[in-house]
Amino acid sequence: MSLFEQSEAANLRAVQPLAARMRPKTLDEFVGQQHFLGEGKLLRRLLKANRLGSVIFYGPPGTGKTTLAQLLASETKSRFRQLSAVTSGVKDLREVLQDARDEAATGGRRTLLFIDEIHRFNKTQQDALLPDVENGIVTLVGATTANPFFAVVNALVSRSQIFQFQPISTDDVKTLLKRALSDKPRGLGKYDVEITDNAMDYLAEVCDGDARRALSTLEIGVLSSDERSVQFTRELAAESVQRKAIEYDPTGDEHYDAASALIKSIRSSDSDAGLYWLARMLEGGEDVRFLCRRLVILASEDIGNADPHALPLAVSTMQACEFVGLPECQLTLSQCVTYLACAPKSNAATVAIGEAIADVREGRLLPVPRHLRDAHYGGAKQLGHGEGYEYAHNAEDGVAAQDYLGVEREYYRPVDRGFEKELAARLVLIRERLGR
Repeated sequence: MSLFEQSEAANLRAVQPLAARMRPKTLDEFVGQQHFLGEGKLLRRLLKANRLGSVIFYGPPGTGKTTLAQLLASETKSRFRQLSAVTSGVKDLREVLQDARDEAATGGRRTLLFIDEIHRFNKTQQDALLPDVENGIVTLVGATTANPFFAVVNALVSRSQIFQFQPISTDDVKTLLKRALSDKPRGLGKYDVEITDNAMDYLAEVCDGDARRALSTLEIGVLSSDERSVQFTRELAAESVQRKAIEYDPTGDEHYDAASALIKSIRSSDSDAGLYWLARMLEGGEDVRFLCRRLVILASEDIGNADPHALPLAVSTMQACEFVGLPECQLTLSQCVTYLACAPKSNAATVAIGEAIADVREGRLLPVPRHLRDAHYGGAKQLGHGEGYEYAHNAEDGVAAQDYLGVEREYYRPVDRGFEKELAARLVLIRERLGR
């Protein structure tokens, strides 16, 4: 490299943020994702066998998707080409693919094509990749924060290995921070920085597994300090961190996963977990009406008659949220979530209607017994409708001992919890009175 090129590289490095400067140069420097990149794991095996095909990297921001794609190009001695689905069109894609074909036709190196946010390509653009992916002209590495099984065309998914990236662990984040503090050419090693354990723990925790965010906060804290010898405390870390942007798509994976976690936490009577997932959804901009609908459904589906107050409370919550709105209605939602979580649980009513519907759909339809048929019209008496019907209020205990179905069926089986325990005892007497 000439002196001019060295100077140019140094100038470029100077304007790069710390996270960009600290990108690993080899796979051994790469931190995290050991569940598929560790020794003996699938991606490492594919590289050792020189059988790397097209892959899709799926996971949250700042977990190393772009960096690993660059390292894969280096490991496989491929040319690295990058497109962003946000800014690139069909013309850009075709030019890159044609260039890859020309390179392959002249015996050149294989091309690794990295497409960031691949889920933002429309179906036509994704389909345009298929021939060259299938023929091995390009090794496709697609990166997405959306579930590829929903956001990427099936033909492309079926031709690719899916690797799901996890948020970087706090220990791995600390490794990156220490590396940045000690690295003089690329990191902050030229500064005299003494970081406390509390500050390190705070940075590793608050970044939510996003390495970029952790390194950015560290850099801001060091460069903004007036002291020549920087005492990087927890207070300095807190002042340097930006308010986190909650990764939450109200129409995507986070929406369905968080809703599932909320419902399952309440169903399992964990009020603290229920409150956390409620807060996560509220902070992410979830539709309050959606939350209310889910709580009303849960009140019947998972609590039912074990606590008959659950459904009225959920309905009242829905009405109050509509009337009050945010931010105050989060108090009402909190009250509802904690009550539903602590209430006794029963899905007996849910199971009962499911079994009854199955019988209606799958079995022979039962005729309405003659004595139960409508007798309030002319000619009904002639047909025998209503004949022999016993008025329940005239019967002993208000239960008229007659057949109401025509066959033996038992759908509702109350659990031995909450108010359903009392209903179960009543039901035994009722069924005896009915001769069942």
